[in-house]
Amino acid sequence: MTRAPGSAFLETMPDPMTRAAAVIPSGASTGSKRPEALFGSDFAGLPTHFKSARGCRLVTAEGRELIDCTMALGAVAIGYADADVVAAVSAAAARGNVAGLSHVLEIEIAERLVELIPCAERVRFLKTGAEGVAAAVRIARAHTTRDRVLGCGYFGWLGWWSAADGVPLGECADFESIPFDDADALERAARAAGDSLAAIVIEPVVERAPGAEWLAAARRACDAVGAVLIFDEVKTGFRVRTGGYQSVAGVLPDLAVFGKAMANGFPLSAVVGNARVMSAANRTWISSTLAGETTALAAARAVLDRHAREDVCAALESTGATMMRAMRGAIDDAAVGGVTVEGIPQMWLTRFAQESDRATFQRAMLDQGVLVKRGAYNFPALAHDASALHAVECAAQSAMRIVRERQTSPAND
Repeated sequence: MTRAPGSAFLETMPDPMTRAAAVIPSGASTGSKRPEALFGSDFAGLPTHFKSARGCRLVTAEGRELIDCTMALGAVAIGYADADVVAAVSAAAARGNVAGLSHVLEIEIAERLVELIPCAERVRFLKTGAEGVAAAVRIARAHTTRDRVLGCGYFGWLGWWSAADGVPLGECADFESIPFDDADALERAARAAGDSLAAIVIEPVVERAPGAEWLAAARRACDAVGAVLIFDEVKTGFRVRTGGYQSVAGVLPDLAVFGKAMANGFPLSAVVGNARVMSAANRTWISSTLAGETTALAAARAVLDRHAREDVCAALESTGATMMRAMRGAIDDAAVGGVTVEGIPQMWLTRFAQESDRATFQRAMLDQGVLVKRGAYNFPALAHDASALHAVECAAQSAMRIVRERQTSPAND
């Protein structure tokens, strides 16, 4: 069909999902926000787009208000459109968010991160967690002049670790995935890599907290051959602890990557680490035109100020624990089988033995006005107040009863 630029062609499409599918591959630019990722294969009639968000509530394209338990995949820990963050971002934008020189905010935020994060002596900014981890791996390879990388977790879409279609076979040939929280497997892989090992990069939390020995084993394996230990703290930083899971574990990585909640949903990531390893950033090439643009840095300053005023992470833990109790209570009250609530309070999930039960539960929660994540994770925010938590609990009670009715229906015998 031929149409002139600026025509009303898209306005004739019947719904946002159909319109999006016509112009955006998979219907969404963020993989986890694709309808199939959000809801599974049966997503007909479910919301896929929002028009506004404030606190812990969003308004869908169809005009429905939902309490959001996904909080933008964990990128928002304070709340949507937080007044302090919005004011800081607006002021930064009004002053000009980029120029031909670096802004002084870049210095201030770097200095504050060095004060807060145990392993941080130097900082480099980027925009996304994916490029932040890729930069950390490049720094590690430049520092060690080696190639081999062992990793555990999800590190984004870039090709250094991914064998997805379109990635040349050689690009990820020097990456080996290792299982979560298995110290023996990690040590075997490190021994096999020997003095070709450049780095071990791990997410400290993958659907549950690790045992202390796993992280300690990673530290020992790196020390044994002079490799670099990298923590991907994109999810855990400013959520489990302000300074990341390293503040809990007492194991110090050489490098760490922060993002997501650090700027309450504005695009900013930081590679931090000790001065000796970070100096290799000067010998390789890591650069992004908008790495130091001021709106995201201003958002980060507002977040840092909030963490300085109150124990944000303790509040997130308390709120998440309340959510988990509500879910477990709903499971017990409805006598639902094959459903568990897992994870840690700041990053929790509901696991279903049967996909059909999961789909039933998620639809029923949406019918009650609550958006929950399919799989990992649901994320608490400061904006989940008593009213929102009560609504989540009531929705879970209703949804689990519906799941139980489906499980006991003669049609499912």
